Amino acid sequence: MSYETIETATEAGITTITLNRPDRLNAWTYQMGDELQSALKAGNTEDEVEAFVVTGAGRGFCAGADVKDLFQAQAESGEVRHGDSETGNWVNLVRNSKPIVAAVNGVAIGIGLTQILPMDFILVSSEAKLSCRFIKMGLVPELGSSHFLVMRCGFGLASELMLSGKTIDADEAIRIGLVDRVATPDNLLNEARAVAKSMGENPQVALGMVKSLITQNMAESDLAQVQQRELDSLMQCYDLAEHKEAIAAFLEKREPDFKKARQGSS
Repeated sequence: MSYETIETATEAGITTITLNRPDRLNAWTYQMGDELQSALKAGNTEDEVEAFVVTGAGRGFCAGADVKDLFQAQAESGEVRHGDSETGNWVNLVRNSKPIVAAVNGVAIGIGLTQILPMDFILVSSEAKLSCRFIKMGLVPELGSSHFLVMRCGFGLASELMLSGKTIDADEAIRIGLVDRVATPDNLLNEARAVAKSMGENPQVALGMVKSLITQNMAESDLAQVQQRELDSLMQCYDLAEHKEAIAAFLEKREPDFKKARQGSS
């Protein structure tokens, strides 16, 4: 599929999605949001795609929403614009997708940061700068970020990020738990793809179940409910072709072929 604001490439089971407006530091537009959703949905239907890496072209990851093309137009017209896809569905799409690793190669500001918070792993360049600076624009954070920031950083640090709109570097981001790993610029994509591969090469149906359990249980205070969800999923796993292939491979002392197992059960 052809896109105008992003690029996609698949190699060794990993689809790399690159935000591609480098002249604007990959500033987010409704079209970009639509195309990102389209790329994820397409990859989720393709069996050769095991996982995704999302990165940016040029020297930035995403400098936030495009102020000129988005905010200025809205302010002048008095109408809130929308893309073809519902922005609110982004979190659900990410949490129900195959594993997604963010490879933040530069600035990640506003929606440039919040759109990656629901992803499964956030890896940033040592030169990255991150900010949840909605307050500086007289706005509030979105895409579930007031939930994910608290889950990642804790109440106080998340409050500081959202109420001050401060910009932090990679060292502070890893210290407070906002991101999961820091890499050198030269190694960023290779490390991100390695992480994505380590997740995506596992049984796909169980991966989806694990992601669902994390989504539902990370803020669940009822441990009985947590365990019930796990048990319900576990009982389903016992009947899966991929689980049976894992057992057979172990007993036969060989590497499992989960893709073949999936295809054989379809």
